[in-house]
Amino acid sequence: MKMDLTDTTSSKINNALVQGRRAIGTPAIGMVLTLVIVTDEEHAYDALKAANEASREHPSRKLVVIKRVSRSMRDRAKARLDAEVRVGTSAGTGETVVLRLYGDVIDHAQSVVLPLLLPDAPVVVWWPVGAPVNPEKDPLGALAQRRVTDTYAAEDPLAEVSARAAHYTPGDTDLAWTRITPWRSMLAAALDQQQVDVVSAEVEGEGYNPSGELLAMWLADRLGIPVKRTVSEGPGLTAVRLETGNGPIVLDRPNGTLATLCMPGQPDRAVALNRRDTAELLAEELRRLDPDTTYEAAIKYGVERLSEPAAQSGTQPAAAAPKAAKAAPDAAAAPDAADAPAASDGAASDGAPAPAKKASGKKAAGK
Repeated sequence: MKMDLTDTTSSKINNALVQGRRAIGTPAIGMVLTLVIVTDEEHAYDALKAANEASREHPSRKLVVIKRVSRSMRDRAKARLDAEVRVGTSAGTGETVVLRLYGDVIDHAQSVVLPLLLPDAPVVVWWPVGAPVNPEKDPLGALAQRRVTDTYAAEDPLAEVSARAAHYTPGDTDLAWTRITPWRSMLAAALDQQQVDVVSAEVEGEGYNPSGELLAMWLADRLGIPVKRTVSEGPGLTAVRLETGNGPIVLDRPNGTLATLCMPGQPDRAVALNRRDTAELLAEELRRLDPDTTYEAAIKYGVERLSEPAAQSGTQPAAAAPKAAKAAPDAAAAPDAADAPAASDGAASDGAPAPAKKASGKKAAGK
């Protein structure tokens, strides 16, 4: 059921939601959170589609905030709020309100959204594109317990990662981090089996996807080792190589679907490592509403430290000659469900060198 409201108010929208629920015979709410999606007209359809799919796992009220900038000065002076209310099957699981803001009301979006939030329920704000530099200081971000951004959608992803680190506030998270959850889990499980000292690491992936940098920073922070970042043609992350005292541990995924795990003294194993869509990533982030301390530690490690000479060479300078840091197996242990909101795909640092050779000398199954 859909209802269009032109030049309306938050009070009228709330009344329309109540009428819609009664019309379809479901007066009870039964929703667990409010998801506020801040986007533009171009990306609104895809963002709402992903949110509807995620709502099958997390029934929610979805408020889509679209700021419409008028072309003429006269139109920009007119404040107006248009809304599209959806309930029932057209709203996924829960309710959907598409808010289009015009004129001066654009600068007061929080005043429009606040009366529409579910009472006594968590609030999550998601910026599919155009996230503010400091999400927690944004008027809409200040309403939320969790603030979800995506550095992959930024014009300069690496600069965006640095900005996220500089302005990190507990509750912030990034879908570029969510993409590497399967990679982190697989690597941690491999180290649990081997019980070896890790000397250095190399992360290989596309040059414009920040997930590679986040994975490299996570390894460097948790293992205390130099991590080299190299560029490949993708798709996404393509390989991770851990140098150990017993030989290399290599997780190689050349096709974005099937990966090969190579470990010393064991036969190569094919593992499923599919690239996940936005709906899966969003659903993962909505499973937890507490601060992600693992993401905080990784992002605060700093992209610029990956480009230091010791990290780029994969070995430490001869002049310094300190012993390679040991990595206790539990340091990289797979984060449990409450400590690991991340997912899978690659990136590269500023001025990255020409595409390097595959990190793994062994070919993946089906390659």
